[in-house]
Amino acid sequence: MKDPRDIILAPVVSEKSYARMETGVYTFKVHKSASKPEIRDAVESIWNVEVSKVNTLNRKGKKRRTRGTNRVGSKPDVKHAIVTLSAGEIPLFEN
Repeated sequence: MKDPRDIILAPVVSEKSYARMETGVYTFKVHKSASKPEIRDAVESIWNVEVSKVNTLNRKGKKRRTRGTNRVGSKPDVKHAIVTLSAGEIPLFEN
């Protein structure tokens, strides 16, 4: 089994994800090869919460042009996981 900290890479910081946090839905960037059961087990083991549902989506990296040579490059592809909790909350941004 993989280490849970290698599966969950970072929380997604956006207005939409902050609004969803109030209803118990959290969004994370996850490893590209992570499956839904692995993501569920990682979240449950790191924060000791009960997960009811996991949705995943693969986002293609945006195309970018360089300034001087006008070559086309792209940002890396990212996989997101939208995790719905059945009870409890995750203390992500507490000081």
